[in-house]
Amino acid sequence: MDPAGLGHPEEKGDTGSKATSAGGQPKPETWEDTKAFYANLSPQKKPKSPKPQNAITIAVSSRALFRMEEEQKIYSEQGVEAYVKYQLDHESEPFLPGAAFPFVKALEAVNTKLRELYPDSEELFDIVLVTNHHAQVGVRLINTINHYNLFIERFCMTGGNSPIGYLKAYHTNLYLSSDCEKVSEAIEEGIAAATIFSPNTDVQISEDQLRVAFDGDAVLFSDESEQIVKAQGLDKFFEHEKEHENKPLAQGPLKGFLEALGKLQKKFYSKGLRLECPIRTYLVTARSAASSGARALKTLRSWGLETDEALFLAGAPKGPLLKKIRPHIFFDDQMFHVEGAKEMGTIAAHVPYGVAQKHRRAAQGKQTQNSK
Repeated sequence: MDPAGLGHPEEKGDTGSKATSAGGQPKPETWEDTKAFYANLSPQKKPKSPKPQNAITIAVSSRALFRMEEEQKIYSEQGVEAYVKYQLDHESEPFLPGAAFPFVKALEAVNTKLRELYPDSEELFDIVLVTNHHAQVGVRLINTINHYNLFIERFCMTGGNSPIGYLKAYHTNLYLSSDCEKVSEAIEEGIAAATIFSPNTDVQISEDQLRVAFDGDAVLFSDESEQIVKAQGLDKFFEHEKEHENKPLAQGPLKGFLEALGKLQKKFYSKGLRLECPIRTYLVTARSAASSGARALKTLRSWGLETDEALFLAGAPKGPLLKKIRPHIFFDDQMFHVEGAKEMGTIAAHVPYGVAQKHRRAAQGKQTQNSK
């Protein structure tokens, strides 16, 4: 029986679009045509969320995903009640995209291709929106997510409390935030995390291929080598790297995320799609290839990992090269590399890990004392 009120497609009275035979009579439609007609009338279902234990979970703060500077200013200057009232009054207005928005869109594009190749697999990216805002703000966030047609089903709204304690429960593989203190807290808990920054200029980035660029030391690798540079200088560093060339470096905070990306890449490779893979990874390091590059590459090999491209800059600025790569995100442990990347239009993220952070905090402390 036809659904009530719909009738068969031939009974709708729109003869202008019907195929006709030589005698002017309508051609009988096939069963496939009829099935397609009713399928198009049904609302399109969103894909099912993967189980957290099977997915690569990316936790993103609301201020990293969307631009909320005006709202944050109200919160800082007028307090939480004025902030909540403003959000309720404007909940039908979507937020503008923030620094992490292109990255999240690229993750979803990869998921679409994975679902086409592996319809039953749950090895996918899963985005969790994490915020310490009041739950009342959730309606505006949901409206914004629907406005941009993002697939984000998991929320964590902690009403003023730090969300870091929830990240492990969400099986988080990477946490991105605009709050450097929360990122440091996550790193201390052993969670891969970075403070993400918007670029100073807009650069067109790929909508078909997720591009992720990593610094080496204190990001993919431990800060062992950087400690030697800071304490004993470059000459001793080169000696040390030569002596330990065949000894793998210890892992850094983002090694696990590169591993997760590599695992998904192999799903495309196994289908003969290496050259068409929608994920591309880059090692962008200040190391010199001849004097210290071999240890970095051998460390990745010992882990069973690789990057699609390895770029050794021997101390040259990273910004111009990153401008050519146009990654969705670039991770570095040193803020001057992050700033240089931002100036050239790259979305950059600071990983507050290792000896460089101690020197940075010491310099900030001196600057504060001198300004008193």
